[in-house]
Amino acid sequence: MDALKLIAQDSLKAEVPSFDVGDSVRVHVKIKEGDRERIQVFEGTVIAKKHGGVAETFTVRRVSHGCGVERVFPLHSPSVDKVEVIRQGRVRRAKLYYLRDRVGKAAKVKSKIR
Repeated sequence: MDALKLIAQDSLKAEVPSFDVGDSVRVHVKIKEGDRERIQVFEGTVIAKKHGGVAETFTVRRVSHGCGVERVFPLHSPSVDKVEVIRQGRVRRAKLYYLRDRVGKAAKVKSKIR
């Protein structure tokens, strides 16, 4: 068991961005197309964070052309280049799955006052 923990510690990222559920984030993802590599940006609201350690994931949701799009990103994956926090949200839930049923302005998360 200790060997597994050591391997997991090695694959953790040194600098992990701090963001919470409800924050609007911009995720830079490395996309490999053949022998070329480019960075694609996915911007939306974090609706869930799951697990912990090396298996930690977060789900980002956005509405694109009237259709809701959700994407799950592993936090410590080498394909996730960086995560920028655009604005912090004020929420009282750990999971914001209720936003899936809402349309328009009702699907917005209030901003945290600093």
